Amino acid sequence: MEVRIREIEPKDDQAVEAIIRDCLKEYGGDHAGTAWCDPDLGRFSQIYGRPEMRYWVAEDENGKILGGAGYGPLEGNICELQKMYTLPQARGTGIAHLLIQTVLKEAAEQYEQCYLETFSNMVAAQKFYEKYGFQRIDHFIGSTGHVACDAKYIKDFE
Repeated sequence: MEVRIREIEPKDDQAVEAIIRDCLKEYGGDHAGTAWCDPDLGRFSQIYGRPEMRYWVAEDENGKILGGAGYGPLEGNICELQKMYTLPQARGTGIAHLLIQTVLKEAAEQYEQCYLETFSNMVAAQKFYEKYGFQRIDHFIGSTGHVACDAKYIKDFE
């Protein structure tokens, strides 16, 4: 499968929102205190695209969106890895690696650390983040509104 990583465009908003909502349902995150209730889910192309806040999608050769990931400012010189989700059929294909490498490379140019929140039942995701140098922490950073996320991680950029 040929995949292209590119910045989000308005035509992608609906597909990205559907992927996020489906993944949240899959892992029991379709409720308050998670990304499920984020007011910006369907309008990423409008809010991302500035140096401090960017979002990329993975697109196959037919133009189908397979996943996405981005970053945004949190507090101080810390960014947050935001809305990293892929379709089930894209998992294990290397697409998530392409996405996170893109996000971390860009974010490291202006931030000192990257924070993320996830669910403890997303075991594969946690192992994935740990491969990229994220360390589990026991406290929230910033006010993301995702109080139902019970696994939090931080990564220092070198």
